[in-house]
Amino acid sequence: MSTSHLSLPTVRDLVREAATAPSMHNAQPWRFVHHRGTGTLDLRADPARGMPHADPDHRAQFISCGAALFNLRVAAAHSGLVLHTSLLPEAEDPWLVARIRPGTEGTAAATGALASLYPALSRRHTSRFPFDEHPLPDEVRQLLIREAEAEGARLLFPGGWHVRFLVDLIAEAEHHAEDAGDPDETRWLRVGTAPEMATDGVPWSAVGPRSSDSAWYSRDFGHGIGREQARVRFERRPQLAVLSTADDDPPAWVLAGQALERVLLAATTIQVATGLTTQPLERRSLRWLLRDPVQGHGAVQMILRLGYGPTGAVTRRRPVDDIFVVEP
Repeated sequence: MSTSHLSLPTVRDLVREAATAPSMHNAQPWRFVHHRGTGTLDLRADPARGMPHADPDHRAQFISCGAALFNLRVAAAHSGLVLHTSLLPEAEDPWLVARIRPGTEGTAAATGALASLYPALSRRHTSRFPFDEHPLPDEVRQLLIREAEAEGARLLFPGGWHVRFLVDLIAEAEHHAEDAGDPDETRWLRVGTAPEMATDGVPWSAVGPRSSDSAWYSRDFGHGIGREQARVRFERRPQLAVLSTADDDPPAWVLAGQALERVLLAATTIQVATGLTTQPLERRSLRWLLRDPVQGHGAVQMILRLGYGPTGAVTRRRPVDDIFVVEP
């Protein structure tokens, strides 16, 4: 299919679906630029929506853009389209994350696998609520491991002491954030009039409670504004997964974002709730400690908490016209 065969309404629909991706504090740090003359669609990171305190290297921002790119691929597959993607195609333009062109070559199996995830686009939400103690079956873990591998990443399910070690690192990072303050959290928390109507950021209804004991350390969104989250008991044995990549540079971050979203959508499809934890990833002194203690290589890009329970509150998305530009 020629790029000229993609109508503007089709491109807008793809962008709308792409924007359901997760992002740190729901900042939605992406822009899409459709070049009508060439038929290409550019995915750009929006530096104005970065996190200078928590994400000075823009790693999390590129992961978010990678997740949006994966959603675009899923939406395209659902519509019977095949996309050709070039990651970071122009060295002199570091904010150009990907250039996308429709094409004709793609296996039916690969397209079908992507299309099967489409119903989860609107159902996937980040949950900051307690899960029950029911363990994930091994076949579920293996499925999610394969989904990450399909995008070139590695998903590890730590057990025993390793889980406790990760929880301790999360606690240390959270205590540091509370002591030092995080202006990024305050900027993106929505607590004013009708916060659920905000088109970006985290409304108070989606913040969730905090743990009443040391079994888990959720982010304290309220400390910067003098509000207290409810205290409840979380699962005593959090089921964590660690997503890592071989490299640790912008292309690897975009790859990680695609793998992350593939795992999240696959989990949603089988009624597994998901949450994301980034506190120790926001501190260089702690991030390297998150690596696999046995193999000790690779760069950890995200910590996931999975389980059975509340799937999380809906957070609204920015209007398509705010993130989509058409150029000649």
